[in-house]
Amino acid sequence: MIELKIIAMKLLYHPLIKNGTFSLLFLAVLFVFPSAAHSYYFQQNKNATNFEYTDVKGEVVDAKSGDAISSAQLTVEGSNISTVTNSEGEFILKIPSDLMNSRVTVSFLGYQSKSISLNSFNSEFTTITLEESIEVLSEVSIFTAKDAKNLVASMLDKRGTNYFESPTKMTAFYREIIKKRRTNVSLSEAVVEIYKQPNGNSKKDLVSVFKARKSTDYDRLDTLALKLRGGPFNTLYIDMMKYSEFVFNSDNISEYKFNFSQPTKLNDRYVYVVDFEEVDKLLPWYYGKLFIDVETHSLLKAAYKLNVDDKESAAKMFVKRKPNKATVYPIDVNYEIDYLQSGGKWYYGYGNALLEFKIDWDKRLFNSRYTLNSEMVVTNWETYNGENPKVSQDFIRPSVVMVDDISGFADDNFWGNNNIIEPEKSIQNAIEKIQRQLKKE
Repeated sequence: MIELKIIAMKLLYHPLIKNGTFSLLFLAVLFVFPSAAHSYYFQQNKNATNFEYTDVKGEVVDAKSGDAISSAQLTVEGSNISTVTNSEGEFILKIPSDLMNSRVTVSFLGYQSKSISLNSFNSEFTTITLEESIEVLSEVSIFTAKDAKNLVASMLDKRGTNYFESPTKMTAFYREIIKKRRTNVSLSEAVVEIYKQPNGNSKKDLVSVFKARKSTDYDRLDTLALKLRGGPFNTLYIDMMKYSEFVFNSDNISEYKFNFSQPTKLNDRYVYVVDFEEVDKLLPWYYGKLFIDVETHSLLKAAYKLNVDDKESAAKMFVKRKPNKATVYPIDVNYEIDYLQSGGKWYYGYGNALLEFKIDWDKRLFNSRYTLNSEMVVTNWETYNGENPKVSQDFIRPSVVMVDDISGFADDNFWGNNNIIEPEKSIQNAIEKIQRQLKKE
């Protein structure tokens, strides 16, 4: 096994970076030494209880083109079990035996939702097709909001009542991928428990790790590597309804401009689409889309970016320390958040952060490019009494570094009955190559 010794060179990252809250990314020179691996997470798994469940696998594609639909939501009706499709449209659901007579709702923005009986799934693999929603939505006959900024203000005002109002203990799957150019060089995964506080509560969310594993190809990392600091908190803190102050809120809404775009439908609900961007463009600025429920003014989805055309300013936001002969700056910063509904209330369901950095070296012909992708999907939840859980060693800090705190990949049954995001083929191939190399060594 391998342990990393980290030396200097830090990077800052996150939507809340503009508020100077804390650093989440750092750049590090790596020196590899043989040592005992961290085994705590795997010891946890040995004591995990196995329940009877059935794996349901398949893919979600566009009915007309056959193209994969990534991030489509699959929810088991009559339960809190859910997952999302991966970038190739594939999914896996682990269903308890007593729910095998249930139905699964499959939905994606701009498509007609579909409800399918679990009994109708093929034993090996099922292809689910979704039809585009072709209904022409009339702003005159259906939509009543006339001012986009007032609509967003209403959305923010209702963030306490339209969403879960009780503390919720969520089970979620977290994945973190680091690529050097197009090659996967590191993958960290974890099943985590989130002690989620209501949006109107000033308490911060807590995260504990239940199971985790990692695979890294250190040879491809060179002597310089980007590592993601913050782990699951990276995707948790983009929850606009809980942490609205990190992008915009009632106090700074005047710093943005909002315009209506073409409306759409989600889960057979009419949805406003609002484009937004910061007015002050002297510094890197946010822009993107908000998808707001017509009836309740709830935020259902947000997709936004940070404009980093000003390389020098963007570098100052992200880079704390670096080698004198290197220029490091972000070239692409993307965020996505999705909410799910239960009992007439909405809750955090999925978060994704996709970042790309470029490193230019003096007197070197080629530069280095790293892509860091972190995503987290809530796969189950239950309410709890709101009391702070007992402090234990499996609770993680917002400064956690997943690739340092966990190591090694276990067998195929590692996750047990925990729902996860189905690995992409390219990721799985990278894992297998790394495993073969470790066996040789």
